Amino acid sequence: MKIAIIGTGNLGQSIANGILNSNGATSMYLTKRNPEKLKHFEDYGNVTVTASNEEAVNNSDILIFAVQPGHFEAILYDVKDQLTEKHVVISVITGFPISRIESIIGADKYILRCMPNTAISVGKSMTCICSNGVGKKRVDLAKAIFNRMGHTLEIPEEQMQAATVICASGIAFWMRLIRATTQGAIQLGFESKEAQELAMHTCNGAAALLIETGNHPEQEIDRVTTPKGCTIEGLNEMEHQGLSSSLIQGIVSSYKKISDIKNN
Repeated sequence: MKIAIIGTGNLGQSIANGILNSNGATSMYLTKRNPEKLKHFEDYGNVTVTASNEEAVNNSDILIFAVQPGHFEAILYDVKDQLTEKHVVISVITGFPISRIESIIGADKYILRCMPNTAISVGKSMTCICSNGVGKKRVDLAKAIFNRMGHTLEIPEEQMQAATVICASGIAFWMRLIRATTQGAIQLGFESKEAQELAMHTCNGAAALLIETGNHPEQEIDRVTTPKGCTIEGLNEMEHQGLSSSLIQGIVSSYKKISDIKNN
């Protein structure tokens, strides 16, 4: 696959790393205003770094746009004349609806929105995908790209904002929980490096249990709680302090913020 990433910032670089590390592209173009910052990608051998979006589009079939929302419209106008029937347009941009993309490049183009998270760089992204009518023919292609770097789920576009909060912002939420667990372990006597190792691998194991078994979280909680035991004591104290409530409120607050961004 000939892939271009237009606007290779933090997320774009994570996507590039994920694709390249999984051998998911025969060639790749990476664009950035200051391409010198991306020169290390050329060590892969099949990567071209350039400041020209038009050059990247002309030499690629799959176009992944990862620019800032405020720049996306102008870039689409710049490259729309280079788009052909072969191009698949994939946007990973928050709050930019498919209808707006169609109004610029046409509803006859293959247009998809994908929302990965930064774990894509280590092959562990949760990526949500939606498309326009024509783009449904290329959803399997998008899944093939992003499944190499984690897990994908096709959803309706109206759920994309919520998915952005759960999956993209969710990385930060889980990092904060791991950090808090690490701090607790330090207070109990572990060195900081050991504390983080305990926290992150326990978190990884908890997720793996649910993924592999398909169980509900409460089923796994029941397996480690005993009457008058230390686990239920800790869980109850966390709930008394508002653990679940604060998490839910934080998720809803993020959703309200992303809705404000879309409406402005």
